[in-house]
Amino acid sequence: MSTKLISGTSLQLLRRYDHRSESQKAQLLDDDGPAYVGVFVRVLRDIFKEETVEYVLALIDELLAANPKRARLFHDTTLADEDTYEPFLRLLQKGNWFIQEKSCKILGLIASARPKNQNGIIANGEASKSKKTTIDDVLIGLVKWLCEQLKKPSHPTRGVPTAINCLATLLKEPVVRSTFVQLDGIKLLVPLISPASTQQSIQLLYETCLCIWLLSYYEPAIEYLATTRTLPRLIDVVKSSTKEKVVRVVVSTLKNLLPKGTFGAQMVELQLPQVVQSLKAQAWSDEDLLEALNYLEDGLKDNIKKLSSYDKYKQGVLLGHLDWSPMHKDSIFWRENITNFEENDFQILRVLITILDTSSDPRTLAVACFDLSQFVQHHPAGRFIVTDLKAKERVMKLMNHENAEVTKNALLCIQRLFLGSKYASFLQA
Repeated sequence: MSTKLISGTSLQLLRRYDHRSESQKAQLLDDDGPAYVGVFVRVLRDIFKEETVEYVLALIDELLAANPKRARLFHDTTLADEDTYEPFLRLLQKGNWFIQEKSCKILGLIASARPKNQNGIIANGEASKSKKTTIDDVLIGLVKWLCEQLKKPSHPTRGVPTAINCLATLLKEPVVRSTFVQLDGIKLLVPLISPASTQQSIQLLYETCLCIWLLSYYEPAIEYLATTRTLPRLIDVVKSSTKEKVVRVVVSTLKNLLPKGTFGAQMVELQLPQVVQSLKAQAWSDEDLLEALNYLEDGLKDNIKKLSSYDKYKQGVLLGHLDWSPMHKDSIFWRENITNFEENDFQILRVLITILDTSSDPRTLAVACFDLSQFVQHHPAGRFIVTDLKAKERVMKLMNHENAEVTKNALLCIQRLFLGSKYASFLQA
């Protein structure tokens, strides 16, 4: 490419705009905004001197920062023959970080401000005979650059925040959502969903969660979210965050995901009902947030009702809250669900054994001992499995517990452990 000269008219407009006060610049843009935008675009198209490019990008960034609605000027019909997107898209791949960051920010704003009836065939204004950069070219090219920044930032501290900030604006666009999912972008967001403390990290967290919220309206993204650790991370964030805007966007995301697939059951398993209760007890000023919390509470209650008896049992064990509900002594429940205890390397059995060490509640300890004895009775290899998991020593300690209910069930468990499943049925609780 060869650098062209700035035309006399363009130079005259630049000089008139340059070094003016904010109010004077605003007046010039009000009077003849499209003409100035046209000059800026032509300079970026024709001039390749780095200092000039940086200066013009700074002028555009300044005018958009003062009034984002000015992005509409780039779509004025008088600029129908200008390819307003091309210079910014090209500069994303070239130049220093200042040029890349400004180009990204400006491109995102002017793409978002395009007329509603604009499709992927023309760049802006009226159709032209010359080949132009289509809006789909722009959005796909920009998303690819943003994903690259999330993978390998051009700037050590600004690369990721710049990419997330731009995505939070652009993920409203259908083509951006589909391209982002196709490029495996969601997995690049997940590590950024974690509790934040500094103002800078809180803003990054908020904008990341905003991206997830926007994706929660897109079915292919929802399917992908279900395969990642997005849900537990969102719940960790909402449990620890004190920033209302962060809580609001996470709760809104959870509200969208609740009726989808197995998200409702996962939320119950991750103890979201208790988190919602805790959030409702806090003083929030946003009525939409309170409404979303009420929606979540009702939806989670419905999910709990739908859970199978084993799911309910599992929730109780995972929460560490055990009581004498009917299923504990129901032999049909144990016969039908005994193989479920083998899931995840006997996870529920291991949690029951941990409860014996960690709980101080006599009722919980008594029920845990009893459930271990039920497992020994109903599982063909129960005696050996429980012994291998070092449960016997823990139960024996509880035989000297001050509470009679605990000692009674600890004794029953030990007796069944010694007898095994073949003879354990003779021992009654």
